[in-house]
Amino acid sequence: MNRLKLMFLMATAGLAAIAPPALAEGEQVIKVPGFADFLAVDGDTVWTTNKGRIERWSRAGKLAEVPLARPCGTMAIAYGALWAANCADGAINRIDMGKAKVTATIKTGIASPMGELNVVAGAGSIWIASDNAGQISRIDPDTNAVTATIKADPGTWYLAFGFGSLWAVSASEQTLQRIDPETNAVTSKTPLGKQPGFLAAGAGAVWVQEQGDGTVARIAPESGEVVSRIKVGDNLKWGDIDTGDGKVWLRTTDDQVFAVIDPETDAVEARFGEAAGSGALRYTPSGVWTTAHDEHTLTWWPNAALEGEREE
Repeated sequence: MNRLKLMFLMATAGLAAIAPPALAEGEQVIKVPGFADFLAVDGDTVWTTNKGRIERWSRAGKLAEVPLARPCGTMAIAYGALWAANCADGAINRIDMGKAKVTATIKTGIASPMGELNVVAGAGSIWIASDNAGQISRIDPDTNAVTATIKADPGTWYLAFGFGSLWAVSASEQTLQRIDPETNAVTSKTPLGKQPGFLAAGAGAVWVQEQGDGTVARIAPESGEVVSRIKVGDNLKWGDIDTGDGKVWLRTTDDQVFAVIDPETDAVEARFGEAAGSGALRYTPSGVWTTAHDEHTLTWWPNAALEGEREE
Protein backbone atom coordinates (compact mmCIF):
# COMPACT_ATOMS: atom_id res chain seq x y z
CA MET A 1 0.00 0.00 0.00
CA ASN A 2 1.44 3.42 -0.87
CA ARG A 3 1.93 5.98 1.89
CA LEU A 4 -0.80 8.34 0.64
CA LYS A 5 -3.42 5.63 0.64
CA LEU A 6 -2.36 4.44 4.09
CA MET A 7 -2.82 7.99 5.44
CA PHE A 8 -6.25 8.17 3.85
CA LEU A 9 -7.34 4.89 5.39
CA MET A 10 -6.13 5.93 8.82
CA ALA A 11 -7.97 9.25 8.55
CA THR A 12 -11.22 7.55 7.58
CA ALA A 13 -10.97 4.65 10.03
CA GLY A 14 -13.93 6.01 11.99
CA LEU A 15 -16.15 5.31 8.99
CA ALA A 16 -14.93 1.74 8.72
CA ALA A 17 -18.15 0.33 10.14
CA ILE A 18 -19.95 1.17 6.89
CA ALA A 19 -17.06 0.41 4.54
CA PRO A 20 -17.31 -2.75 2.41
CA PRO A 21 -15.24 -5.69 3.71
CA ALA A 22 -11.94 -6.63 2.12
CA LEU A 23 -11.84 -9.88 0.17
CA ALA A 24 -8.47 -11.45 0.87
CA GLU A 25 -7.03 -13.74 -1.77
CA GLY A 26 -5.24 -16.87 -0.74
CA GLU A 27 -7.30 -18.00 2.25
CA GLN A 28 -7.94 -21.74 2.48
CA VAL A 29 -11.50 -22.83 3.25
CA ILE A 30 -11.82 -26.31 4.76
CA LYS A 31 -15.20 -28.01 4.95
CA VAL A 32 -15.88 -29.35 8.45
CA PRO A 33 -19.12 -31.33 8.90
CA GLY A 34 -21.15 -30.56 12.00
CA PHE A 35 -20.78 -27.35 14.00
CA ALA A 36 -17.12 -26.33 14.19
CA ASP A 37 -16.88 -23.39 16.56
CA PHE A 38 -14.35 -22.51 19.30
CA LEU A 39 -10.64 -22.82 18.57
CA ALA A 40 -7.32 -23.49 20.30
CA VAL A 41 -4.03 -23.24 18.41
CA ASP A 42 -1.57 -26.13 18.70
CA GLY A 43 1.50 -25.27 16.62
CA ASP A 44 0.61 -25.59 12.95
CA THR A 45 -2.68 -27.27 13.83
CA VAL A 46 -5.86 -26.21 15.57
CA TRP A 47 -8.42 -27.85 17.85
CA THR A 48 -12.10 -27.02 17.38
CA THR A 49 -15.26 -27.87 19.28
CA ASN A 50 -17.90 -29.70 17.26
CA LYS A 51 -21.14 -31.58 17.84
CA GLY A 52 -20.36 -34.44 20.19
CA ARG A 53 -16.62 -34.14 19.77
CA ILE A 54 -13.47 -32.06 19.72
CA GLU A 55 -11.36 -32.29 16.57
CA ARG A 56 -7.80 -31.50 15.60
CA TRP A 57 -7.26 -30.10 12.12
CA SER A 58 -4.35 -29.09 9.93
CA ARG A 59 -4.42 -27.45 6.56
CA ALA A 60 -4.20 -30.96 5.10
CA GLY A 61 -7.27 -32.27 6.91
CA LYS A 62 -8.56 -33.79 10.13
CA LEU A 63 -5.93 -35.38 12.37
CA ALA A 64 -7.78 -36.54 15.47
CA GLU A 65 -11.13 -36.67 17.24
CA VAL A 66 -12.05 -36.80 20.93
CA PRO A 67 -15.65 -37.80 21.75
CA LEU A 68 -17.29 -35.36 24.19
CA ALA A 69 -21.03 -35.05 24.76
CA ARG A 70 -21.32 -31.28 24.39
CA PRO A 71 -18.06 -29.36 24.22
CA CYS A 72 -18.65 -25.66 24.76
CA GLY A 73 -16.76 -22.39 25.06
CA THR A 74 -13.18 -21.55 24.26
CA MET A 75 -10.49 -24.06 25.18
CA ALA A 76 -7.04 -23.63 26.67
CA ILE A 77 -3.77 -25.38 25.85
CA ALA A 78 -1.52 -25.28 28.90
CA TYR A 79 0.47 -27.49 31.26
CA GLY A 80 0.87 -30.15 28.58
CA ALA A 81 -2.84 -30.63 27.91
CA LEU A 82 -5.96 -29.33 26.19
CA TRP A 83 -8.64 -28.16 28.63
CA ALA A 84 -12.25 -28.09 27.42
CA ALA A 85 -15.63 -27.51 29.04
CA ASN A 86 -18.46 -30.00 28.63
CA CYS A 87 -21.85 -28.34 29.04
CA ALA A 88 -23.57 -31.74 29.14
CA ASP A 89 -22.17 -32.65 32.56
CA GLY A 90 -20.87 -29.32 33.91
CA ALA A 91 -17.24 -30.36 33.88
CA ILE A 92 -13.79 -29.47 32.61
CA ASN A 93 -12.03 -32.20 30.67
CA ARG A 94 -8.27 -32.60 30.52
CA ILE A 95 -7.25 -34.05 27.15
CA ASP A 96 -3.97 -35.71 26.22
CA MET A 97 -3.31 -34.11 22.83
CA GLY A 98 -0.92 -36.81 21.65
CA LYS A 99 -3.32 -39.64 22.39
CA ALA A 100 -6.50 -37.60 21.70
CA LYS A 101 -7.98 -38.95 24.92
CA VAL A 102 -9.69 -37.51 28.00
CA THR A 103 -7.47 -38.20 31.00
CA ALA A 104 -9.37 -36.35 33.73
CA THR A 105 -12.84 -34.92 34.32
CA ILE A 106 -13.20 -32.17 36.92
CA LYS A 107 -16.76 -31.43 38.07
CA THR A 108 -16.86 -27.65 38.38
CA GLY A 109 -20.24 -26.61 37.08
CA ILE A 110 -20.70 -24.36 34.04
CA ALA A 111 -21.93 -20.78 34.44
CA SER A 112 -23.37 -20.44 30.94
CA PRO A 113 -25.61 -23.31 29.80
CA MET A 114 -25.42 -21.83 26.29
CA GLY A 115 -21.66 -22.42 26.27
CA GLU A 116 -20.72 -18.75 26.04
CA LEU A 117 -17.62 -18.91 28.23
CA ASN A 118 -13.86 -19.35 28.34
CA VAL A 119 -11.50 -21.89 29.85
CA VAL A 120 -8.26 -19.97 30.48
CA ALA A 121 -4.81 -20.63 31.93
CA GLY A 122 -2.64 -18.42 34.10
CA ALA A 123 -0.81 -18.21 37.44
CA GLY A 124 -0.20 -21.95 37.36
CA SER A 125 -3.91 -22.73 37.17
CA ILE A 126 -6.92 -23.36 34.94
CA TRP A 127 -9.91 -21.05 35.43
CA ILE A 128 -13.60 -21.45 34.52
CA ALA A 129 -16.80 -19.52 35.28
CA SER A 130 -18.62 -22.28 37.12
CA ASP A 131 -21.93 -20.88 38.43
CA ASN A 132 -24.26 -18.29 36.90
CA ALA A 133 -24.95 -16.93 40.39
CA GLY A 134 -21.39 -15.59 40.26
CA GLN A 135 -18.56 -18.04 40.78
CA ILE A 136 -15.21 -18.82 39.17
CA SER A 137 -13.40 -22.10 39.88
CA ARG A 138 -9.62 -22.44 39.99
CA ILE A 139 -8.09 -25.80 39.07
CA ASP A 140 -4.61 -27.07 39.94
CA PRO A 141 -3.24 -28.89 36.86
CA ASP A 142 -0.94 -30.98 39.06
CA THR A 143 -3.84 -32.55 40.95
CA ASN A 144 -6.77 -31.94 38.56
CA ALA A 145 -8.71 -30.60 41.55
CA VAL A 146 -10.54 -27.35 42.31
CA THR A 147 -8.39 -25.44 44.80
CA ALA A 148 -10.45 -22.26 45.14
CA THR A 149 -13.76 -20.68 44.19
CA ILE A 150 -13.98 -16.93 43.68
CA LYS A 151 -17.16 -14.96 44.26
CA ALA A 152 -17.96 -12.83 41.21
CA ASP A 153 -20.86 -10.81 39.85
CA PRO A 154 -23.92 -12.79 38.74
CA GLY A 155 -23.81 -13.64 35.05
CA THR A 156 -20.01 -13.83 34.91
CA TRP A 157 -19.22 -16.06 31.94
CA TYR A 158 -16.23 -14.63 30.08
CA LEU A 159 -12.61 -14.81 31.25
CA ALA A 160 -9.13 -13.81 30.10
CA PHE A 161 -5.74 -13.89 31.82
CA GLY A 162 -3.09 -11.22 31.33
CA PHE A 163 -1.06 -8.50 33.02
CA GLY A 164 -0.76 -10.72 36.09
CA SER A 165 -4.51 -10.87 36.69
CA LEU A 166 -7.63 -12.79 35.80
CA TRP A 167 -10.23 -10.63 34.05
CA ALA A 168 -13.91 -11.58 34.17
CA VAL A 169 -16.92 -10.10 32.38
CA SER A 170 -20.49 -10.25 33.63
CA ALA A 171 -22.91 -9.75 30.75
CA SER A 172 -25.92 -9.16 33.01
CA GLU A 173 -24.19 -6.75 35.40
CA GLN A 174 -22.16 -5.12 32.61
CA THR A 175 -18.90 -5.23 34.53
CA LEU A 176 -15.27 -6.13 34.01
CA GLN A 177 -13.81 -7.58 37.21
CA ARG A 178 -10.11 -7.81 37.99
CA ILE A 179 -9.17 -10.81 40.13
CA ASP A 180 -5.87 -11.11 41.98
CA PRO A 181 -4.57 -14.70 41.73
CA GLU A 182 -2.61 -14.17 44.95
CA THR A 183 -5.78 -13.58 47.00
CA ASN A 184 -8.47 -15.15 44.79
CA ALA A 185 -10.54 -12.02 45.20
CA VAL A 186 -12.02 -9.30 43.00
CA THR A 187 -9.93 -6.15 43.44
CA SER A 188 -11.67 -3.76 41.04
CA LYS A 189 -14.68 -3.40 38.76
CA THR A 190 -15.14 -1.44 35.54
CA PRO A 191 -18.59 -0.49 34.16
CA LEU A 192 -19.11 -1.65 30.56
CA GLY A 193 -21.56 -1.02 27.75
CA LYS A 194 -24.45 -3.15 26.49
CA GLN A 195 -24.13 -6.93 26.43
CA PRO A 196 -20.40 -7.22 27.08
CA GLY A 197 -18.96 -10.54 25.99
CA PHE A 198 -15.66 -12.09 25.01
CA LEU A 199 -12.46 -10.32 25.91
CA ALA A 200 -8.71 -10.51 25.39
CA ALA A 201 -5.77 -9.28 27.47
CA GLY A 202 -2.85 -8.24 25.32
CA ALA A 203 -1.58 -5.56 22.93
CA GLY A 204 -1.22 -3.20 25.87
CA ALA A 205 -4.77 -3.38 27.20
CA VAL A 206 -7.80 -5.46 28.09
CA TRP A 207 -10.23 -5.46 25.16
CA VAL A 208 -13.92 -6.27 25.66
CA GLN A 209 -16.65 -6.75 23.07
CA GLU A 210 -19.62 -4.52 23.90
CA GLN A 211 -21.91 -6.55 21.71
CA GLY A 212 -25.04 -4.46 22.04
CA ASP A 213 -23.20 -1.24 21.20
CA GLY A 214 -21.07 -2.58 18.35
CA THR A 215 -17.94 -1.35 20.12
CA VAL A 216 -14.75 -2.74 21.58
CA ALA A 217 -13.83 -1.18 24.92
CA ARG A 218 -10.15 -0.60 25.67
CA ILE A 219 -9.37 -0.85 29.38
CA ALA A 220 -6.06 0.20 30.93
CA PRO A 221 -4.87 -2.77 33.02
CA GLU A 222 -3.14 -0.54 35.55
CA SER A 223 -6.16 1.61 36.43
CA GLY A 224 -9.06 -0.48 35.20
CA GLU A 225 -10.46 2.56 33.39
CA VAL A 226 -12.06 2.54 29.94
CA VAL A 227 -9.72 4.75 27.94
CA SER A 228 -11.40 4.44 24.54
CA ARG A 229 -14.10 2.68 22.55
CA ILE A 230 -13.72 1.58 18.93
CA LYS A 231 -16.90 1.46 16.86
CA VAL A 232 -16.91 -1.62 14.62
CA GLY A 233 -20.52 -2.06 13.51
CA ASP A 234 -24.15 -1.91 14.59
CA ASN A 235 -23.50 -4.80 16.98
CA LEU A 236 -20.87 -7.41 17.78
CA LYS A 237 -23.11 -10.31 18.64
CA TRP A 238 -21.42 -13.21 19.22
CA GLY A 239 -18.07 -13.60 17.47
CA ASP A 240 -14.68 -13.79 19.17
CA ILE A 241 -11.59 -11.71 19.98
CA ASP A 242 -7.84 -12.30 20.20
CA THR A 243 -4.58 -10.32 20.23
CA GLY A 244 -1.29 -10.87 18.42
CA ASP A 245 1.37 -9.04 16.42
CA GLY A 246 0.47 -5.89 18.33
CA LYS A 247 -3.08 -5.95 16.94
CA VAL A 248 -6.58 -6.85 18.09
CA TRP A 249 -8.34 -9.47 15.94
CA LEU A 250 -12.12 -9.43 16.09
CA ARG A 251 -14.37 -12.15 14.66
CA THR A 252 -17.73 -10.61 13.80
CA THR A 253 -21.11 -11.89 12.67
CA ASP A 254 -22.17 -8.94 10.52
CA ASP A 255 -20.38 -6.95 7.81
CA GLN A 256 -17.24 -9.13 7.48
CA VAL A 257 -15.61 -12.30 8.82
CA PHE A 258 -13.15 -10.40 10.98
CA ALA A 259 -11.77 -6.94 11.59
CA VAL A 260 -8.34 -5.79 12.74
CA ILE A 261 -7.90 -3.00 15.28
CA ASP A 262 -4.66 -1.03 15.53
CA PRO A 263 -3.95 -0.13 19.20
CA GLU A 264 -1.69 2.71 18.07
CA THR A 265 -4.65 4.57 16.57
CA ASP A 266 -7.64 2.87 18.25
CA ALA A 267 -9.12 2.44 14.79
CA VAL A 268 -10.28 -0.41 12.57
CA GLU A 269 -7.28 -0.99 10.34
CA ALA A 270 -8.70 -3.64 8.01
CA ARG A 271 -11.69 -5.90 7.40
CA PHE A 272 -11.61 -9.32 5.76
CA GLY A 273 -14.15 -11.59 4.12
CA GLU A 274 -17.87 -11.49 3.48
CA ALA A 275 -20.10 -11.96 6.53
CA ALA A 276 -20.38 -15.68 7.32
CA GLY A 277 -22.43 -15.77 10.52
CA SER A 278 -21.01 -16.46 13.94
CA GLY A 279 -17.81 -18.32 14.68
CA ALA A 280 -14.43 -18.13 16.39
CA LEU A 281 -10.99 -16.69 15.65
CA ARG A 282 -7.44 -17.36 16.79
CA TYR A 283 -4.28 -15.52 15.79
CA THR A 284 -0.96 -17.28 15.07
CA PRO A 285 2.35 -15.75 13.96
CA SER A 286 1.79 -17.32 10.51
CA GLY A 287 -1.82 -16.30 10.02
CA VAL A 288 -5.34 -16.46 11.42
CA TRP A 289 -7.79 -19.34 11.87
CA THR A 290 -11.54 -18.70 11.77
CA THR A 291 -14.64 -20.87 11.92
CA ALA A 292 -18.12 -20.30 10.52
CA HIS A 293 -20.28 -22.95 12.17
CA ASP A 294 -23.42 -22.21 10.12
CA GLU A 295 -21.42 -22.64 6.92
CA HIS A 296 -19.54 -25.68 8.31
CA THR A 297 -16.14 -24.26 7.52
CA LEU A 298 -12.71 -23.74 9.04
CA THR A 299 -10.64 -21.12 7.24
CA TRP A 300 -6.91 -20.43 7.28
CA TRP A 301 -5.89 -16.85 6.44
CA PRO A 302 -2.10 -16.81 5.85
CA ASN A 303 -0.09 -13.67 6.50
CA ALA A 304 0.69 -13.34 2.80
CA ALA A 305 -3.01 -13.03 1.99
CA LEU A 306 -3.65 -10.53 4.77
CA GLU A 307 -0.65 -8.36 4.01
CA GLY A 308 -1.26 -8.55 0.30
CA GLU A 309 -4.81 -7.29 0.78
CA ARG A 310 -3.67 -4.37 2.93
CA GLU A 311 -1.25 -3.24 0.23
CA GLU A 312 -3.79 -3.00 -2.61
